[in-house]
Amino acid sequence: MQTLSTIDPEFERRFTRVVNARREADGDVAGVVQDILRTVRTGGDDALVQYTQRYDGYSLIDDADWKVTAQRCAEAYEQIDADLRDALNLAASRIRAYHEAQLPENRDYTDDAGVRLGAIWRPVDAAGLYVPGGRAAYPSSLLMNAIPARVAGVERIVVVTPTPKGNSNPLVLAAAHVAGIDEIWRVGGAQAVGALAYGTQRIKPVDVITGPGNAYVAEAKRQLFGVVGIDMVAGPSEILVVADGQNDPDWIAADLLSQAEHDPTSQSILITDDAGFAAQVEDSISLQLSQLSTGKTAKASWDDHGVIIIVNDIGEEAPALINRLAAEHLQLAIDDPEAMLPQVRHAGSVFLGRMTPEAVGDYVAGPNHVLPTGRRARFSSGLSVLDFMKRTSFISLDDAAFAAIGPAAATLAHAEGLPAHAKSVELRIK
Repeated sequence: MQTLSTIDPEFERRFTRVVNARREADGDVAGVVQDILRTVRTGGDDALVQYTQRYDGYSLIDDADWKVTAQRCAEAYEQIDADLRDALNLAASRIRAYHEAQLPENRDYTDDAGVRLGAIWRPVDAAGLYVPGGRAAYPSSLLMNAIPARVAGVERIVVVTPTPKGNSNPLVLAAAHVAGIDEIWRVGGAQAVGALAYGTQRIKPVDVITGPGNAYVAEAKRQLFGVVGIDMVAGPSEILVVADGQNDPDWIAADLLSQAEHDPTSQSILITDDAGFAAQVEDSISLQLSQLSTGKTAKASWDDHGVIIIVNDIGEEAPALINRLAAEHLQLAIDDPEAMLPQVRHAGSVFLGRMTPEAVGDYVAGPNHVLPTGRRARFSSGLSVLDFMKRTSFISLDDAAFAAIGPAAATLAHAEGLPAHAKSVELRIK
């Protein structure tokens, strides 16, 4: 763990190193994924059988081995504890309500020149959702991906998820039931992403692939962008907490560890104006790590990638640091977070106030928890219904509208050296 101070003459150099640090896959992953995708494209189901046996220790033989049925998902839902069913249903209802408000409106209007213009939004025909099944097997991720697709109006929603040794996570299956998913394939890794993009004998191709995964899954999505649409290339989780000394250090320590426990490559950063408080947080982290079942993972993350930044004035200094880090999750645990919010230009999602831990956003708040990592919040947004939709514009001219704007089109076509373009307009000019 690093401790930086803005009064240190070396601060800018050290902070720049933190900003530019890469915690993502190296070139070896890209080569392995390229080979897997090539094999899946040519080998289809046979390739999936081989990779599933190799990586998951599971044999795909008949239909029961390949797919999880809707009946099995319904059984999983009924078998979990009532409080878990209630939590899943609450999360689903809040996620659905938030994303329904994102639905775009079609446009249809006539401008001053008499030209009719507009756009129609339509869902993609099929969406593929990757649901992790190894280190991270999260029902919340299934809800966060499936519900926006459902709200967008996607007719065919396909889930792929690895089942190591043939074991499915019952909570993931219960979440699939809540989301109304009835096509679930027991394959994972880069090979599953390839199957969704190219299609195999059993699995029909999709138009968009979303969902988190390991470095190989992320790299597969990156390489397949253009063959299919993707939500984003997601890297390790990250959280940036801006907290003054009026917070409970145990709370802030737990907030930082909430992302550290995801993966050894996750990153947790604290910005505070109170060095004594920072020391208390650090002590609390040490204590909590010894008590967490995920302590080994969280400790590796905190030791290797954790950062504490001491500033003189949070209000003056924190916004610039926030925007340079462009973190996936940003918590503003300060007296007046609303005053700082307008200064935040780059963040995946912002959590305002001392009673708004990021963990609430992971489950039941409503906004999507699939968010840009690795400073990609500078140019991209979290998953939304728009990731499952596309816009088609339309144009309509009558004689008067054509007379008003057509000649200019011909002029520009000649200027660009495209005489056929110009002629298609000029032939219509009366």
